[in-house]
This record gives sequence, structure tokens and C-alpha cells, in this order.
Amino acid sequence: MKQLLQKILRRKRFETTPLDTNLKRCLTTFDVTMIGVGQTIGAGIYVLTGTVIRNTAGPSIVLSFILAGFAAFFSALCYAEFGSRFPKAGSAYSYAYIGCGEIWAFIIGWDVVLENMLSAAVVARAWSGYINVLADNAIKNFTIHHIGGLHTSIFSDYLDVLAFIIAIVICVIMSGGVKGSATFNSLNGLLNIAMIAVVTIFAFIYADFNNWTGTTADGTSKFFPYGFSGTLAGAASCFFSFIGFDGLATAGEEAKDPVKAIPKATFYCMGIVTTVYVLMSSAISLIAPYTEIDPDAAFVSAFKDRGAQIPVICVTIGAICGMTGSMFGCLFALPRCVYAMAEDGLIFKFFSIVNPRTKVPIYAIAVFGLMTAIMAALFNVETLVDFLSSGTLMAYSMVAVCVIVLRYRQDYSNDNRENRFFKLRIPNWIMKFTNTRSVVAGLIPMLFGFAGFGICMSSGFWSSGWAGKACAILFLLFACCCIIWIGLHSQNDDVLTFKVPFVPILPAFSLFLNTMMLANLDYLVWIRFGIWLAVGLGIYFLYGMHHSLEGKKEKQLHVPPILTEKF
Repeated sequence: MKQLLQKILRRKRFETTPLDTNLKRCLTTFDVTMIGVGQTIGAGIYVLTGTVIRNTAGPSIVLSFILAGFAAFFSALCYAEFGSRFPKAGSAYSYAYIGCGEIWAFIIGWDVVLENMLSAAVVARAWSGYINVLADNAIKNFTIHHIGGLHTSIFSDYLDVLAFIIAIVICVIMSGGVKGSATFNSLNGLLNIAMIAVVTIFAFIYADFNNWTGTTADGTSKFFPYGFSGTLAGAASCFFSFIGFDGLATAGEEAKDPVKAIPKATFYCMGIVTTVYVLMSSAISLIAPYTEIDPDAAFVSAFKDRGAQIPVICVTIGAICGMTGSMFGCLFALPRCVYAMAEDGLIFKFFSIVNPRTKVPIYAIAVFGLMTAIMAALFNVETLVDFLSSGTLMAYSMVAVCVIVLRYRQDYSNDNRENRFFKLRIPNWIMKFTNTRSVVAGLIPMLFGFAGFGICMSSGFWSSGWAGKACAILFLLFACCCIIWIGLHSQNDDVLTFKVPFVPILPAFSLFLNTMMLANLDYLVWIRFGIWLAVGLGIYFLYGMHHSLEGKKEKQLHVPPILTEKF
């Protein structure tokens, strides 16, 4: 059992500098930023905004986006530190391998692969559906008439050939080389932002500030028609509009200067995306009363009612560009995560083969791109949106955990007891127990405390009476005590271009927010995740654990895993 634990918890070590790579370093900070912006600002801004305004938050959606951006910012801080510390292609997978161990890295990597495949398939399907609506269902009717429908509950009602084609086209573009595909993505993203700017300007031309001020006939605030609780609920929905900024971290092995580019691009991306969301939500909520907004086509219907054709055209172009950019971001991140896992030996090695001319992981792009295209053609995957959210939140949480662990890791530490977040006078006999293992001993119960609080809130136990409130508060206080315990430890003094400030407070707060949202997911999401996880663990224990590059290094060098040496 001890040997098994050593194998599955071994951490990645670098015999060369993390900057060494088989991929081509050619991306500028602008290119990396646009990868994140393109994946984040998808068609969701045109669809989600209307739904949240109409049914959840009203005009206070502006505050909802600000709060959601604030929450996402904490996760972005953690990604920025890792991007400067270890600029590798696998993003959350690589960070987990370095910080927490092999089994956790595989779980996160396996989850991120599924997340990107399903995300790209959903967007490809939405892209096809949007074009089909513009063509008055001519494409769908032609397909059903000549190919036939798929008369089963497992598949969609028809074979979506257009979704298959667009996914393949994006993969072909990426196969030609990272610089050319990044240029395509940047131009597409700039066009999308230009269309958003035109739509926003026209929206403010037609704006009526009476939609924000005063009250309705029954005394309800026009700005807070659902109360501040509606604003908070809207923030939870809007948070998922920020999913995608983590995709730029997969460009760590292709950026010219990743140590500086990844942190800068992360903050630029978050700033651009938050600004766009706030402006767009402000604009649509000022055009018409929230009760008159069509949740399915908010901008199009609002402008059509006012006879404005130019912004309607811009919305159409922007939506297509947004979906294309989102699909590109998913299909860019997908093969690079697969490449990182294959290079480490955790999945089949041939996925790490890089084309000598284009310097891209060609087999990973071809195989997983084809699988994504088939899923887009056959399956109706909209019901898996929550599943995608769970995977992303777990990846964000793992990165936050790794930031805390690495900040206190002994193999970086100079044992400077003054370099502590909470500078309290502590007896020496207690300080003997403060090492990296005791940090983990504080992290695990802290996560249980956050989870307990989240379950109490999401299950309604909080509202059941004083016992529910007392239980939730005790869980939260317990988690806070764990944070204080972690903060008593000495931090290392390693020099990075960017470091998350106020560790462990900010990463812990990010974990708290992510855990709260995970606790609100439906139980069916966890069942699906359990099935996918079981398949992945089977692959790991049957193949990955025995072909792990780190395991081979240990056998060749006759050295113990890093786990038993320092952790």
C-alpha cells in the first residue's frame, strides 16, 4: 500500500528548465490574450444576458457581471502565478502534477479533456443551429430529407453535418501551425469586439435611463426587481461566462516569453472580458424594460422593435465570430492538454508526437478533433452544460490548492519564520509541526469545512431553523481556523514575475467560491462525473501508472519519489 501511494502521489520533477519544449515558441502576449478572449467571449453574451435579465436579476445584471468577474479574478490570480512559475502546455493538469501529485493531475487532466471536447461540440452545434436559423431551417430540412433523422433518444433528431464540418475546419486551420491559427483567431476576436462596440453604441443611442431609476406601480425597484438576492443569483449564472480564460494557460509552451506573457495575458483577458460584459449588459437593460426583453434573442428582438437593422446585422456577425472564437479556444486547449499527458506517459505516447514542420501535436489534434466533430454531429449535448461547469470549477479549485501547497513547500523554503502571513508568537514545540505536510493537513479539513457550509446552504438546511444555521456557521468557522493554521507556516522566498498576494487568504477565498458553486450542482452531474472518472481511473491504473515518465526516472536513477523526499 505504501508503494502504491508513493506511485500515485509522486510529483513531476524537471531535469531541464521548464522553458524547454518541442513546440514552437512564436506567440506574443497579444496572441495569448486573444486566445483567452476568444474562448471566453463566445455566443453566451448574446444569449445568457437576456435570460439573466428577464428571469433572475433584471437591470442589476450589471452588478452581477461585476461580482462574477470579481470571483473569477481570484482564480485568474492563481493561474497567473503558475503561468509564471511553470509555463507548460497542460495548464491545470501540469500545475496539479507539480503541486499535488500524479493521480490528482490525471483526474484533472482527464476532466479538462472531456470539458474541452464537450464545450467544442456544444459550440459547433450552436454555430450550426445559428446558421440554420438564418437559412430558415433549410439546412436541417435538406439533411433530414436526404439523409434521414436519427430516431432515438440517445442521439439528436438529425445528423448535424454542418457542425461536423466546422469542427473539422477549425482543426485543419490549427494543424497548419500555431502562429497562423493564432492570427486567424486574433482577427476573428477583433472582429467580434468591433461588432460588440457597434452594438453597444447603438444600444446607448436608444437608451432610456428610466428603465434603471425609480419604481414600478407596485413599488418594486426597477434596478433590483428581484432584490439583491436576484443579483447574487445572477452573479452565479454569469460566472460561467468567464470560463475560458484558463485556456490561454495552455499556450505556455508556445509563447515567446511565457514567464511574462501568461500573467499579463491573463489580466488583460479578464479586464477586456469584464468590460465587454458590463457594457453589453448595461446597454440591453437600458434599451427596454426588463419585462419586455426576449430571453432567447435579447439584442435582436430589442433592435428589431426599434427598426434598427445595422445593429441586428452586427449581432449576427458578432455571434458567429464569438462562437468561432470559443470553438477555436476549446480545440486549441484540448490537444495541448492531451499532448502534456502523453508526454508524461499517462496516456498513449503517440499523442505527444509533434509535426516537425508545423511544430504542433498533430495526432492529438486529429484524433480528438475528429471525436469532437463526431460528437457535434450526433449528440445533443446541451444537457451537459452543468457537467462542463463542474469540470472547470474543479480545475480552478485544484490550481488554488496548488498555489497554497507550493508557497509553503519545504524544497523551496529557507525556513524564515518571519515570512509568515499571520505573525503570531507561537511556542517552539508547536512550530516543530509546521511543515509542508501540516499545510496539507490544514488544507484537507478546510475543504471539508467549505463543502459542509456549501451543502448546508444549497440543501435548504440553513433555512430549517437555528440548528441548520449553527451547523453552517460551525463549518465555516472550522474552515477559517484551518486557514489561520496554514497562515502560521513560513512561506518560501522564490522569485517570480508574479505571485498571488495575501496567501493563503486569496486562494482560500477562491476555493470557497468554487466550492459554493459546486455544492449547488444537481446530483445527476455528480453521477455523470463519477462514471467518467471511473473510466479515467481504469486507464490510469492499467496503463498510465505503469508507463509514467516520472516512474521510469525513479527506476533509472534509483531515487525515491519526491513525495517521500520532501512532501
